[in-house]
Formats: sequence, C-alpha cells, structure tokens
Amino acid sequence: QVQLVESGGGSVQAGGSLRLSCAASGYTSRRYYMGWFRQAPGKKREGIAVIEPDDNTIYAASVKGRFTVSLDNAKNILYLQMNNLKPEDTAVYYCAADRVLSGAWRRAVGFAYWGQGTQVSVSS
Repeated sequence: QVQLVESGGGSVQAGGSLRLSCAASGYTSRRYYMGWFRQAPGKKREGIAVIEPDDNTIYAASVKGRFTVSLDNAKNILYLQMNNLKPEDTAVYYCAADRVLSGAWRRAVGFAYWGQGTQVSVSS
C-alpha cells in the first residue's frame, strides 16, 4: 500500500517561491507515475505536473516554465518547486501515484493513491 504525505505549503506574496515535498512509502519498485494536483476553492481538482517512471516530466500549460517536478529516488520524496507564484496558484496541493497514467490525468482521473493535501496561498 502506497502512502503519501505532503509538506511545504504556506503563504507567500506574488512572485515568490515555495517547494512542496511528498514523502512516499510502501513502494516495491520505482515504477510509479507520480503527479501533483491542486484544487482551488469552488473549482475541480486539476493535474498540473507528472513525472513518469523514466523521469520524463509533463506539465499543464498554466504552470509550465514556473513549476518543476522532481523525484529523489534514494529518499522516495517527490518535489514541486514553484517559482513566480501568482494569486491564481492559490489552492490545496496534492501528490498522487499510480502504476499507469490515465489520458485524463489533467482532470485528476486515474490515480489510486493520494496524499492529504497542503495549502498554498499567494497574495497579490
């Protein structure tokens, strides 16, 4: 059973940076797709970044060039470095994992394992 625990959320001003962490346990091998998702108030959860088992990364257009997803294989920690934050990035951020990647991952479909979420608030 994969367990995920996020940390690193907080409040920052627009233009600032934050780094989120997601500690993963229960792995038997490095063959999971891992992703970052977010849910803003009144909106549906959306996928923003995925890292594939071969370390290829995929980003939503809204964060590409500002956010970077990475995985420390030795520590089993997934990161999301967020730079040039904007007020519209305010949301609860979640990490997730699964052995397959749904074609609808941007709509938060298909991931079996989820963390509890961490709040990110960006003020203007």
